[in-house]
Amino acid sequence: MPGENLSRDEARERAALLSVDGYDVSLDLRSAVGEQDGDGPRTFRSVTTIRFRCAEPGASSFADLVAPSVTAVSLNGKDLDPGEVFDGARILLEDLAAENELVVDAQCAYSRTGEGLHRFVDPEDGEVYLYTQYEPADSRRVFANFEQPDLKAPFRFEVRAPEGWTVWSNGAGQLTDGVWRFAETKPISTYITCVVAGPYHYVTDTYERTFEDGTRLEIPLGAMCRKGLAPYFDADDVFLVTKQGLDFFHDHFDYPYPFGKYDQAFVPEYNLGAMENPGLVTFREEYIFRGKVTQASYEARANVILHEMAHMWFGDLVTMVWWDDLWLKESFADFMGTFANVGATRFQDAWITFANRRKAWAYRADQLPSTHPITADIRDLQDAKLNFDGITYAKGASVLKQLVAYVGQDAFLEGARRYFKRHAYGNTRLADLLSVLEETSGRDMAAWSRSWLQTAGVNSLTPQVLLNPEGLVEELAVVQEAPESHPELRPHRVAVGLYRRTAAGTLERYARAETDVEGARTVVAELAGAAAPELVLVNDDDLTYCKTRFDQTSLETLKAHLGDLTDPLARALCWSALWNLTRDALLPARDFVGLVLRFAGRESDIGVLQMLHAWAQSALVHYAAPAWRETGGRLLAEGALRELRAAGPGSEHQLAWARFFAAVASGAEDLALLRALLDGTEKIDGLEVDQELRWAFLEPLAAHGAADEGVLAAELARDDTASGKRHQVRCLAARPSEAVKAQAWAQVVESDALSNALTEATIEGFAQSSQRELIAPYAEKYFAAIERVWAERSIQIGIHVVRGLFPALQDSPGTLDATDAWLAAHEDAAPALRRLVLEARDDLSRALRGQACDAEAATA
Repeated sequence: MPGENLSRDEARERAALLSVDGYDVSLDLRSAVGEQDGDGPRTFRSVTTIRFRCAEPGASSFADLVAPSVTAVSLNGKDLDPGEVFDGARILLEDLAAENELVVDAQCAYSRTGEGLHRFVDPEDGEVYLYTQYEPADSRRVFANFEQPDLKAPFRFEVRAPEGWTVWSNGAGQLTDGVWRFAETKPISTYITCVVAGPYHYVTDTYERTFEDGTRLEIPLGAMCRKGLAPYFDADDVFLVTKQGLDFFHDHFDYPYPFGKYDQAFVPEYNLGAMENPGLVTFREEYIFRGKVTQASYEARANVILHEMAHMWFGDLVTMVWWDDLWLKESFADFMGTFANVGATRFQDAWITFANRRKAWAYRADQLPSTHPITADIRDLQDAKLNFDGITYAKGASVLKQLVAYVGQDAFLEGARRYFKRHAYGNTRLADLLSVLEETSGRDMAAWSRSWLQTAGVNSLTPQVLLNPEGLVEELAVVQEAPESHPELRPHRVAVGLYRRTAAGTLERYARAETDVEGARTVVAELAGAAAPELVLVNDDDLTYCKTRFDQTSLETLKAHLGDLTDPLARALCWSALWNLTRDALLPARDFVGLVLRFAGRESDIGVLQMLHAWAQSALVHYAAPAWRETGGRLLAEGALRELRAAGPGSEHQLAWARFFAAVASGAEDLALLRALLDGTEKIDGLEVDQELRWAFLEPLAAHGAADEGVLAAELARDDTASGKRHQVRCLAARPSEAVKAQAWAQVVESDALSNALTEATIEGFAQSSQRELIAPYAEKYFAAIERVWAERSIQIGIHVVRGLFPALQDSPGTLDATDAWLAAHEDAAPALRRLVLEARDDLSRALRGQACDAEAATA
């Protein structure tokens, strides 16, 4: 659509010209229920009044609105012809005055893709639920505005809703004469405004705090979900973490929470994990657990709650000027989520999860051809959409963890406090943050920023150990390497740990030195004279962001004794390093699978264990030589079942092994056991096969032709809910039939009838690793379709299709050639689309290198 993809240059010009004094937004959502009028999209009325100033009277500009139609537009009391000034994405504004008032009366469309105002009909009871999701630029689908983060303004919302509904927005609301009216917000950006409406189940609480000066703060708390999820909603735990987080951030930020109330809405068919709308945070409802889950799931939810809460300061109170500096909010929130989880909640081992799970995301993203500096070059909104990635979040958070080690925690937090007070309700760039950190730390932040924030790529750190004739360390050095594509060697603050086996057979650290690694080789003088190590861990305690490598002695020690390593963080770091070696084709996939089979059963940290399960499955599917896949799959299934039967009855480890067993089950005996566990003819002591676990068992049965449409329909009748429908749709698409695959492809690629959640579920079911030959014909169809899909569908659905249907399972040089041919023939395709294809190509190329490494190991 012309003008929909706002560029940075356009935003910069508009910000220089305009400043916004306030918005009044009136939405009529009564059309959300009842029969739809007409054949077009279901719409609602949106009336917006914008008061703004223009620095150059007589100049022209534009407002943003993505809507099916505009009924009326008036500028400074003069009616404009909507047909002349509105092109479907922008409203032309000419001959502006010094002070202006724009009124836009539009018919906006309800969304089924999670972008804008999403409308969801609960299949369980027919109730309708609405919520908004805007980042980076979808508020223009709900009301006319200036859609860029640096044109902040106060907002006043009023909403007419169906009778019996409740409506929430950023400010406190009140129902008067059939209209919900909300308190004016502080100056905020358009993308963090929010409306949630419907018959939600709503629970309340209060947070109270008295500060040292006697000032008392009282924050009304609320938490909501669909009525169908109310029986599972553990709001008390949500409120507990919320209060712990508010205490923690008040203690460390010295700036009281500035947005009044604090509601948290768990909403259906949500594309993200959560969104930091001030006063009304939205979360995906999967954080309400319908069945038994491990503590890793509760830890993850707490981390997200605290991540979004940190945004109230980093992002909402102080906002980046443009999406180039997205890291100013996301990296900080990602770091602060774990920092607060460890500092304030029961999840004291959250840094282990960070080292093992979040950093894996960052390492992958930083080795893609689309890698970018943390401070990215964001040309337009499509660029911005794709930069909510592992670099902006997890690498940025890792670098901030390194920064805390570099400048000290006190200086870092004092810099944050000054940053909030200096820039409250304003917009900032990188230099604004660096200046306060220089003030508080005395360090040269410009040099640190150049190395860590303004260059891309990940360094590798490898130990070199030289022993003297007495068997003591004569010299220990750390060698730093960088890929040719991103040759920057960075300063690293690292801890180097030396480990040996004890008489009891455990692998323990006996020496540690913390040092600054500079350049290609750094000698760690403090470790000279130490006893000879069996394992050297060059990023012990996970202080820096790097790929950890091992010398040969250390690698052999891990292959024989990884399970004897007693420190859980060190063990997690070693697992992560071994996975990176596998992905880099330096360790055969079968060796990694073997390590998992030998040592994962001894892993105490449940989050690490679940990550190992995911990595082992990925190693088998993508990096193992094709000739070994069947053997590897059988070994994994046998090992998973062995650990499942050995795990403590009712333990979370038992649950994790049960889910992993289902994920890798393929043989007749495995499938028969899953069927028996489902129908109750077989039991494993302590294992409760609840509804969520039933679906986990059904998917492999469906994928291997052992659960047909009738079985899946019966299961949906048993679980006739929104969650059940998503599971059923995924299982239906997983069945091994040409007709099934053709139908799934048509539903996703040729039609837009499915919602975002059901589109994603269909894609997940379509691509089964046991069905490579069955889905092979769709490789050619994929390349023929993706440019059309990208042009016709919303960007969110486009991302689902282009990423999810890439023929990664057709892992041959021929698929690589087909990808290269598409890229060569589509040099003018949308940059965001090309980025997605380039990323998929890189994953495929990496898989082929891994397979070659694994095949070579078989002949060695």
